[in-house]
Amino acid sequence: MRQSIENPNDVDWLGFWTERLEGKVNKDWDKAAPGFYKRTRKDDYQHALFDMLVLDENDTVLDVGCGEGSVTIPIAKRVKKVIGLDSSPKMLEYLEKRAEDNDINNIETILKPIEDITYEEIRDVDVVVCSRSLNGIIPIDKVLLELNKIANKFVFITVFGPENKKIEKDFEKELGRKTEDFPDYNYFFNILYNLEIYPNVERFDLNNYREYDSIEEAMDNGKFRLELYTNEEKELLKDYLERILTYDSETKKYYNKKDKADWIMFWWKK
Repeated sequence: MRQSIENPNDVDWLGFWTERLEGKVNKDWDKAAPGFYKRTRKDDYQHALFDMLVLDENDTVLDVGCGEGSVTIPIAKRVKKVIGLDSSPKMLEYLEKRAEDNDINNIETILKPIEDITYEEIRDVDVVVCSRSLNGIIPIDKVLLELNKIANKFVFITVFGPENKKIEKDFEKELGRKTEDFPDYNYFFNILYNLEIYPNVERFDLNNYREYDSIEEAMDNGKFRLELYTNEEKELLKDYLERILTYDSETKKYYNKKDKADWIMFWWKK
């Protein structure tokens, strides 16, 4: 018999979060960096993100899991200083190249896993931004408490929404696999609540779907975990994408209208 819980706050949301992530293979972000750098373009996600961010020209910002700089660079153009933190040396190398190409010199980089963030090292900043970077973090409570301590004004975090990765999940079903997805956004909300952090919640209304120059680009775009597939499964993936993607003769792009991201923003004012 399932044990009844009198107080919903007694639910072990942190335990559920950890359980969903245990055994997941971490992505090789150094290997993924060139593709991210090549593919980055301004899209609906960035528009939605920057519509929500509250930034001032005198602000200092910590960009957590900054990657190759697709969010860091636009932020740097609007504030006094950005600290970009990432665990991938290759990602930071591309970020620094992107900053140089844009003649931006107000970015400091820190090579460090997100799990190891501490207030003692970062100290105070005005705004913390975690764009698509916390879904896979296991000591999530520790990280959230440190980020909340670091921020003086605002914290902005985006995590996967309920309809993320539709075509990827459909392909996993064709392989006969049970999709081991990341913890849901509702876990995240309840973990914050139990930490006595009471966030605003906003679901991004994204309209644009992804487009690809070729089937090969659709395969190798970071959504599919190719490093975990056998050669036979990669061929099956190619066949699958050839079936579900439509070719637009005008744009010369492949697309599927179900192939778009779903993101939830959590933000709070200090």
